[in-house]
Parts: sequence; C-alpha cells; structure tokens
Amino acid sequence: MFKIFKIIFVNVIIILFISKFGHTNEEKIKIGLLVPMSGEKNKLGQSIIKSTRLALKDIGTDKIEIYPKDTELDPNKTLRSAIELKKLGVKIIIGPVFFENIKYLNEVDDIIFLSLTNKTDNLPSNVISSGVNSVSQLNAIKKFAELNKLERTILLTPDLDYKTEIKRAIKKSKLKISKHYIYNIEPTKLTQQIEEITNYKIRKQNLADEIRRVELSDLEEEIKKRRIDKLNKKYTIGNVDFDSLVISDFDESLKSVITSFLYSDVSPKDKYFITLNQWFDESLLSEKNIQPLYFPSINKKNLESFSNKFSEFYNEKPNHLSLLSYDLIGLIYYLSLKNDLSDTKLLFKKQSSFKGKIGIFDIKDNKINHKLNFYQIQNGSFKEIF
Repeated sequence: MFKIFKIIFVNVIIILFISKFGHTNEEKIKIGLLVPMSGEKNKLGQSIIKSTRLALKDIGTDKIEIYPKDTELDPNKTLRSAIELKKLGVKIIIGPVFFENIKYLNEVDDIIFLSLTNKTDNLPSNVISSGVNSVSQLNAIKKFAELNKLERTILLTPDLDYKTEIKRAIKKSKLKISKHYIYNIEPTKLTQQIEEITNYKIRKQNLADEIRRVELSDLEEEIKKRRIDKLNKKYTIGNVDFDSLVISDFDESLKSVITSFLYSDVSPKDKYFITLNQWFDESLLSEKNIQPLYFPSINKKNLESFSNKFSEFYNEKPNHLSLLSYDLIGLIYYLSLKNDLSDTKLLFKKQSSFKGKIGIFDIKDNKINHKLNFYQIQNGSFKEIF
C-alpha cells in the first residue's frame, strides 16, 4: 500500500513539474507593435507590420505573436494603445516610430519600448532608441578617420533641433575634431559662413596679389604670360586649415553645403568630404562634382537582399525602417533563448551583440548601438570601404 502511495505521489510531482515548467517553454512571446496604421503615414506602418511577419516566416517559429496597435501620430493615442497592449500581457513593444510619440510612455510600467527613432536624448527610462543613431555613425567615421590618418577634421551641423544630439555624440564617440561649426541653413548666410571657414576672401586676395607680383616682375614676357595664364585658371591661392570635413546634413541641404565649399574653391578631390547615413540616396550618384563622398550606413548587400525578398513576397518596396523592425523581431527572439523575457528591466542591461541584416547590434545599459559599414560615392556608384 505504501509503495502504491509513493508511486502516485511521485507521479503527481512530475505532473506538477511539467505543468509549471513545461507550460513556460511553450508560452507565446507576445510582441507589441506601435505604428501609424491610419493617416498620412499609414503606408509606413503597414510596411513595418509586413516586415515583422516576414521575420516570423524566416525565423520559422510559432512561439512569437505580433499585436499591432495604431499610434495615429498622436502621443495620447500612443499611450492608450500601449496600455491596451499591456493588458494583453505584452512586455516588449517595437515602436513608436517617431520621437514625438514617446512623450507619455514613462506612464506604462513593466514594458520596454524599442522605438525606431534614432534620437537618444531625453528618452523615458523604458524607451530604447533602436534607430541608426548619431553615436553609431560617428563611431564609424572615427574608424575611417583613423584608417586614413586624418588629423584636422572639422564638423558642420545645421542650426536645427538635432544639433545638441550631434554635440553629445561627438563626446560619446570621442571623435577628434578641430572645430564644430553650426551653420545657418539660409543660402546667403550659409555661403558667407563657408567663406569664413575656408578663408576664401584671403585666399582670393592671395591670388590677386600673386598675379600683380608676376605682372610687375622682371621675367621674360613669354614666361610671364604663361604664369599669368596659369594663375588665371585658379580661383584662390593658399590652403585651408583642415584635411577633412563631416557634414551632418541630408538631401538638398547637404548638396547645398557641398556646393558652397566648391564655390569657395575647396573640392572633394582635395579634401575628404564625409557625411552621415544617407540610406544610399541614389540622387547623389549623378552629382559628379560632389564626389568622392563618404558616409557610414547599414550593410548595402543585406539591405538589397531584404528589399528583394520583401518585394517578391508583398509586390511592393519596403521602407528602410522595415529592415530595422525585421531585425528587432530576430533580436527579441535571440534574447528569449538566453534570458527570461518577463524581467524587462534587466533584458537590455546585459552586454551582448546580435548580428542582424542591418548589421551588428551592440546592447548594453539599455542602449542599442550599431556597428556600421562605410561607403564611398565615386564615379556614379556606391563602393564599400569597410
């Protein structure tokens, strides 16, 4: 009788063990998505949702469930959607997309938000910026500068809201710069500033003085004529006090800044012209006068591979943020294999690395940085440097 009781008791213990721990192994990983699903940014939100579904397909697991909620580009709606996700048992949320939407998320306890913004300043303690931030980009620029032994780098930033972010990134990355200029985006004022930075008027006067000196010299007329003809083909005489420049700008504004340097007789053919991540903007390929141009970015081959797969699957082109959200699904799944996802406060504090399509994610102290590649635009094409 005692033996029967003992067997029954052991079996009950085994059943309880399986009930408690076996259920945990099969418990679904619930991931929230906070994206714009209505309004003018609806297409962006749908692209992100599709990319997360594609990630699930590629991972090949049924352990993950995605719960999308609309933000409507409104911080109040974002907060309400986050609270709804919390009630569903969600612990990790990808999103919001835009910095403006994170405003009230510190009111939601026990949830980590992996925002797609690349801004890292003034974030609530439960929000992690997963975008390609300025520190990641300046880290890559620092590596390029060291490889090319650049010693006198100047950095130029437009007088816009992200100038403070750039200043802090300079300190965090320990990028060596000789001077940081904040420039006015108004064209006339910009041109004046670039002339001052390049000592254009002094160099222009140097040329005029040299032409005058040759004209008054005792040289033979034929030699004098040749020298003056050669000088007349120049715009200035004299060098500038930098060997490289980093322009933290984008699109037409970036082109405008570079053009101002060209007018001041400083060319990318003589100095290293470097900028921030341009997401392989193809409009830059046709601008032969601003080449070579250098910039950090995510891995181009992986971006193209993902874009082709996305296009084949959905018959449309993805937004570049779609690749980031695709990788974040993989990152969360990777962390779930090594950690208890219920402890969100510690999940992103431990130092670890994850290799995704976008590149390598470095995770530490609730921060995500990216190890980026580096590219050159030359002769109308993108070339990988490292």
